[in-house]
Amino acid sequence: MISGVINVYKEKGYTSHDVVARLRGILKQKKIGHTGTLDPEAEGVLPVCLGSGTKLCDMLTDTGKTYEAVLLLGQSTDTQDTTGTVLRTCPVNADEKQVRECLAGFVGPYLQVPPMYSALKVNGKKLYELARAGIEVERKPRPVQIYGIEIRRVNLPEVFFSVDCSKGTYIRTLCSDAGDRLGCGGCMKSLKRTRTGIFEEKDSLKLDEIEALCREGRIREAVRPVDTLFPDAAALCVRPEFEKLLLNGNPLRPRQFLEEPGPGDAGAVRVYTADHIFRGLYRWDGDRKVFVPEKMFLET
Repeated sequence: MISGVINVYKEKGYTSHDVVARLRGILKQKKIGHTGTLDPEAEGVLPVCLGSGTKLCDMLTDTGKTYEAVLLLGQSTDTQDTTGTVLRTCPVNADEKQVRECLAGFVGPYLQVPPMYSALKVNGKKLYELARAGIEVERKPRPVQIYGIEIRRVNLPEVFFSVDCSKGTYIRTLCSDAGDRLGCGGCMKSLKRTRTGIFEEKDSLKLDEIEALCREGRIREAVRPVDTLFPDAAALCVRPEFEKLLLNGNPLRPRQFLEEPGPGDAGAVRVYTADHIFRGLYRWDGDRKVFVPEKMFLET
């Protein structure tokens, strides 16, 4: 079984689930999970975790994102993008300066109401399932963060921009909210995710490229090992006689490592077996004077 992370470039027309399903067929393994849903008509970076790397899914989902998007002003839809039913159209009276000022006003903390057409669950039901059944439910605003917006081009009624944002930010909703603030309505025309945490578009691979590497026996060239996701954590190897403690996820004392940790190792550390096989991420517990497991990456 292969463990690690593949930086997939999800193409239009695929759901995130489709990507996982096809990778299971390519790699001939079931233990695969993606790190954050992209709409079928959206494209871009979708890190996919393999084997013991699936333990990383929640950690990678929590990272910041960068998108390139096109806002279409003067049109509102039920899905907040151009794939939905048009609810109203309106002339665009705002000029480029007003558009730029409006989008700049979203930078910083931002309370965003999740769209009905989303994978969020309410009482066990996904919102998009309720929306397709004609049911609309109240959604509480959620705090998100817009770190920066760069407007690349304004060709009204279209606005081309990139945005750096926190996890959980819906760019469709940002487009809709911007249109509302400008008084003409708006929706998202296109979306591409160019970054998720440390994973960038320039390093991503399409599914056909991954399949070709697999046929050539070079698939591991595309897989980023789990331990490389923690470059700032010191690497420590446990003594052979204490490996069983590591494999059982027990706390470890400084003397149980081949080299005793130094003062700079008081945060997170990557823990390996004596023959340098990565097994877990540990963190120093100053009260107990031991390293305790934060996340184990054992092959099962």
